[in-house]
Amino acid sequence: MRADGIRCMWMRGGTSKGGYFLAADLPAGPEERDAFLLSAMGSPDPRQIDGMGGADPLTSKVAVVKKSDRAGVDVDYLFLQVFVDQPIVTDAQNCGNILAGIGPFAIERGLVAAMDGETDVTIYMENTGQTAIARVATPGGVVTYSGEAKIDGVPGTAAAIPLTFKDTAGSSCGALLPTGNAVDVIDGIEVTMIDNGMPCIVVRAADMGITGDETREELEANEALRAKLESIRLKCGPLMNLGDVEKKSVPKMTMVSPPRNGGAISTRTFIPHRCHASIGVLGAVSVATACLLPGTPAAAMADIPQGSRKALAIEHPTGEMTVIAEMNDDGTMQSAGILRTARKLFDGTVFAA
Repeated sequence: MRADGIRCMWMRGGTSKGGYFLAADLPAGPEERDAFLLSAMGSPDPRQIDGMGGADPLTSKVAVVKKSDRAGVDVDYLFLQVFVDQPIVTDAQNCGNILAGIGPFAIERGLVAAMDGETDVTIYMENTGQTAIARVATPGGVVTYSGEAKIDGVPGTAAAIPLTFKDTAGSSCGALLPTGNAVDVIDGIEVTMIDNGMPCIVVRAADMGITGDETREELEANEALRAKLESIRLKCGPLMNLGDVEKKSVPKMTMVSPPRNGGAISTRTFIPHRCHASIGVLGAVSVATACLLPGTPAAAMADIPQGSRKALAIEHPTGEMTVIAEMNDDGTMQSAGILRTARKLFDGTVFAA
């Protein structure tokens, strides 16, 4: 292990938090890299007391960034989920929240030249082979994190970072609906297996024996619910072309119910073994897409606005996340946009044991 540590910027991206690294600064080999990251985070340990991790999957994340050689792309971004209480580092998914910090980080590290006012950063997501565009506030050619944008799940306000996604369908599973069906029945429960940027299994909350307005703590204490969710998840993994998902962080499990606060739908998501305090960015895009597919459990209870540009507020335990869906003439989603914020927490050197 490197005794001199590795340069790292710790950032909040959306409703997540983690370490942002230049690819060239990390060990080149995956095994050595992952060993360093596990030690730096303090995993495996439920409190991550001997590392930087925050004892929660949402605060035990890593972004690895490098200048891109791809035409029309500024930087490549690899997301790594560092498990809290298991010695696992996985690249099996994207993270749209950590994505919110990639643009500012790339500019601060000199990978992208800042414009005066706003700077668009085109980001290739290595996990799934998809591209996103982040618009970063850069008054005077300098990144600013101060602003008036507010997102649920984060106190205060910050500079807005709009994210636009295109061509995310089937990013991990090979198809928007990997089984070819809008509805399948697993363990006697109707489910929608969907991947529009994040592999998700969408089920009715009522079918799982809950109302859908329970707190995160109540759901995590419901052992029967958790066992039922995991049984469905393990069966769906191979059907979604994800193989054995017992030790994977995908697919996510989202239970939906009618909206309660004027949104499109209400959600409670397991990611996959802890209940999410909100909902992931790309998870919200996948759930919004399920709401737009006729015949799905989500569509049956969703409140869908009219028009070719639909603002779908996806309600979650700490508020809502609005997905802006641009629709094609045939009624399919052409692109999805979402508003996030980010903040630089520290820039320095992180050490492993």
